[in-house]
Amino acid sequence: MMLWSRPRPYRRMILCLWLLILALSVATLMDILFWDETQTSPSSPRRLHHPRLSGPPELEVILDSRDRAKSNHDFGLTPLSSLQEDQLLFVPSTQVRNSASPPRTGSYRVIISSAKKESAVPVLPTHGYMGRPVRLTLGGLESDMEKSALQKYGFNEVVSERISLRRRLPETRDKKCLEERYSQSLPSASVVICFHDEAWSTLLRTVHSVLDTAPKEHLKEVLLVDDLSQHGHLKSVLSEYVSRLRVVRLIRSTRRLGVAGCRSLGAARALGEVLVFMDSHCECHSGWLQPLLERVALDRTRVVSPIIDIIDWQTFQYNATQWPQRGVFDWRLDFYWETLSEQKRQHSPVEPVRSPALAGSVLAIDRHFFQSVGGYDPGMLLWGAEHTELSIRVWLCGGSMEVVPCSRVAHLGRHHPPYLLPDQEILQRNKIRIADIWLEAYRKIYYKRDTLAHFIRQSESPNITERVRLKKSLGCRSFRWFLSNIYPELHVPQDRPTLSGELYNVGTGYCADYPRGRGPEGGAMSVAPCSGNGYQHCELNSLGEVRWGPAGHLCFNAQEERVVVTPCLANQSPPNKPQWRIIKLTGQVIHLQTQRCLEAVNDEKDEQKDTGDHQRGAPQAGLFLRPCAHHPRQQWHFEQLVVP
Repeated sequence: MMLWSRPRPYRRMILCLWLLILALSVATLMDILFWDETQTSPSSPRRLHHPRLSGPPELEVILDSRDRAKSNHDFGLTPLSSLQEDQLLFVPSTQVRNSASPPRTGSYRVIISSAKKESAVPVLPTHGYMGRPVRLTLGGLESDMEKSALQKYGFNEVVSERISLRRRLPETRDKKCLEERYSQSLPSASVVICFHDEAWSTLLRTVHSVLDTAPKEHLKEVLLVDDLSQHGHLKSVLSEYVSRLRVVRLIRSTRRLGVAGCRSLGAARALGEVLVFMDSHCECHSGWLQPLLERVALDRTRVVSPIIDIIDWQTFQYNATQWPQRGVFDWRLDFYWETLSEQKRQHSPVEPVRSPALAGSVLAIDRHFFQSVGGYDPGMLLWGAEHTELSIRVWLCGGSMEVVPCSRVAHLGRHHPPYLLPDQEILQRNKIRIADIWLEAYRKIYYKRDTLAHFIRQSESPNITERVRLKKSLGCRSFRWFLSNIYPELHVPQDRPTLSGELYNVGTGYCADYPRGRGPEGGAMSVAPCSGNGYQHCELNSLGEVRWGPAGHLCFNAQEERVVVTPCLANQSPPNKPQWRIIKLTGQVIHLQTQRCLEAVNDEKDEQKDTGDHQRGAPQAGLFLRPCAHHPRQQWHFEQLVVP
């Protein structure tokens, strides 16, 4: 009573104060709801993929006394011995996943990789999130938003956000895989997913895919390791989301580690008996985990990989990989998947295949063996070739590697514009470490095919003392043993002076070329500007073969008058009857079976200027067998970019 008997201005002041407090409360609430909304992707992850969750949990900052150790690496990356000493943010899981809610399903057409592209018409889910239709343009990206997403992530994020976070992939395993039975006492698994500025939808789809397909009794945890991401949606929004997921932990590194360091950090914090390293843009098939765990349980020194299927970067269409395949690498230390020939195929479609190398997208390894064999090389910078280094080391130091056909995981194949690729010098430095530590005398072959690495190596030497000491302490075998017993198909070139290098044509000023995208089965040779990067390397050996490419597994051959490359066969050229010979005086390369000379045709003008007596057809560029003549287009010489 006395309050309202006061003067009216005083009552007005009290009312304004309460209104101000109320306004501040509303503003604070709105800030929590929509914090950093402008820094997220065009469609907010919170608005698209999950309902509003209550306030974020508290973050526990863990700082060990061992954190005083500092990295002395030039690139700010952390050595293996100090990976447990980072300042970390742990976000523990606080809620059990509701298994009653069924995952969303969609309609998909399975496209086998050998099928023609013309028939690969995707059938994607008819409804995106909240029933919004999915509209795709196969000929290209349909909007500026999609182009922006491509520049940011290397794939069409707009399409990804319209697809359920919990879509099911079609069953593509062999029927015999469905009859396989696995032990109930398999070792536990920690799935380690490292990410750096990953898109919201692909990251969370990976996590949900693991949770929905891995048996609870075998999945110990999912470790999300944030390698110093800067995108807003990967900060408090992700922490809040992850805290509601079963057995998911979020670890944040306080400095950029790269793939090798980030995965080693996750391995140091993992609790499972088997480590499953997985990229942050994967989707798992049903039953993918048990076959991997069983193979590791039978031999703890065995490193295994599922069949890696492909998710198209533009349409997010699922493409089943043709089996059987294995992982290999060439003399530039570039990894690729190789389809096995009929002679090498297993009788059983469920039998694992021994593989000289494995991709880093998904692989499983016993945690103790991983640490004992040296983990990932801490000298590997950012990303690139770390899986090739691990593959060679596992084989040489007492382990083995194989692909398990009853396990399938789909991996998003990114489209990499130049600005999304790793810095070439960083990639070359990683390969230099592999060459200097593991290739021994064979490293000369690598440096002849990787010119940039050769010049970097001339100006600086990598610090490999610790890894060489590890190699000796583990009693690792020689690389010659690897070539003889694990990968005898990798051709060891002769690299004779004047008979190896880029095959340069005097008349056109171009080099013989076979574009890498044409596939490993071979095709017509062409000519192109000399690259100087080693991919145009070819060699005329003592058997009369002209071997092409860094791996040397394709050979020059004749298809009527056209020169093509086909897979080299064992004993393809009898020693006493070579196929090709070069006349050094004239520079002519002669095909001995037809007694015709190798000629380069660059364009239609070359054909019009041609005065030879061969039958003219439609103008084509490439390499041809023509009657020998003193013509500049039949003059060749090998240019070795790196002198032995």
